Amino acid sequence: MGCCDTPGLMPVETALEKILDQVTPLEGSTTIALPDAMGYVVAEDIRSPINVPPFANSAMDGYAVRTADLANTDTLTLAGKSFAGIPFEGEWHAGQCIRIMTGAQMPEGADAVVMQEETDVDGDNIRFLVKPPANDNVRPIGDDVRLNDVVVAKGTRITAREMPLLASLGIATISVLVRPKVAFFSTGDELRPLGEPLEAGQIYDSNRYGIRALLEKFGCDVLDLGIIPDCPEQLREAFHKASTEADVLVTSGGVSVGEADYTKDILDEQGEIGFWKIAMKPGKPFAFGTINNAWFCGLPGNPVSAMLTLYQLVQPMLAKLSGHTQYQAPQRMKAKATTLFKKRPGRTDFQRGIYSINAEGQVEVATTGNQGSGAFSSMHHANCFVVLERERGRVEAGEEVTIELFNHTMY
Repeated sequence: MGCCDTPGLMPVETALEKILDQVTPLEGSTTIALPDAMGYVVAEDIRSPINVPPFANSAMDGYAVRTADLANTDTLTLAGKSFAGIPFEGEWHAGQCIRIMTGAQMPEGADAVVMQEETDVDGDNIRFLVKPPANDNVRPIGDDVRLNDVVVAKGTRITAREMPLLASLGIATISVLVRPKVAFFSTGDELRPLGEPLEAGQIYDSNRYGIRALLEKFGCDVLDLGIIPDCPEQLREAFHKASTEADVLVTSGGVSVGEADYTKDILDEQGEIGFWKIAMKPGKPFAFGTINNAWFCGLPGNPVSAMLTLYQLVQPMLAKLSGHTQYQAPQRMKAKATTLFKKRPGRTDFQRGIYSINAEGQVEVATTGNQGSGAFSSMHHANCFVVLERERGRVEAGEEVTIELFNHTMY
């Protein structure tokens, strides 16, 4: 935790590595109904209780046939029909065929389906314009999922992609890991709640809303403790409540090294906190450690800095804490800058950008304009971060840069 005793700034990658090395997944699971499972992490491998499809069925509207019956003729007589949910259950003999709809169960003995467009129909006489191979246009039993297959692995977060899959297997409840509970609050006498008029020197509390939105997108349960004034007694009470009722406490502001602030003083008293200076812009001051029974993440106070550090450092930490083993860092790719990006060497710069694909299929990126750590309107216009390397300087239009696409938590 004594990283700030060493000179210089800590690389972003080192800070994240230090965090992830210390955090271990929460213990405990619960069983919930499938409709309530969105965003939860699966506690154990989910295996299929059935084959999907559970019976061989037709992939086309057409006619089910025995391919052997078409070896010496091109015309068969109609013996019946098979519809989805109403299979053909009678007898049919050599030289006959069955009208069948997409998804309907294959009649016993049929081994192919000829699509209706490849037939001529004259009453009950069906002339086939093709001779199908065996299994043509037939979905066999278990074609999609076989009995006892692992369909969703332990550590997967449930999304809209998993919901219909599990429903198709008739799975009504699943075992999921407990979700991290994250407490957060804002501090400062200058902060005012929304809907109240501002007086001289006051600003609206905005960080709390961005923090809550991201935490909920990360799949956490949240405990919003509101605005805490710069009062040592109230701050101590808030820190105690948050750190005993939640798994993680997130605050913004008051964690700069050397900053005269009640927040930092109380953290020194109650926790084991490392106050780091990270080589990232925006977002240099960051604190991490433990306070009572909770992990603590202290974000910078400026709005963009708070959101960026939460996104880059706290998001993967919470993924590990939640047991989300399938978590992947936001996707990065190369792009051509179409505008100037101002930068000085010394810190990895996460500038807000707008990427697009040009007429030649190349990825391009332009700045959103004002890159100040308090200019939050630039986040509204952005769809990516332009990640400029620590020792890189000014970027001219036409140069290649790395961009990081926003993941689902930003939308």
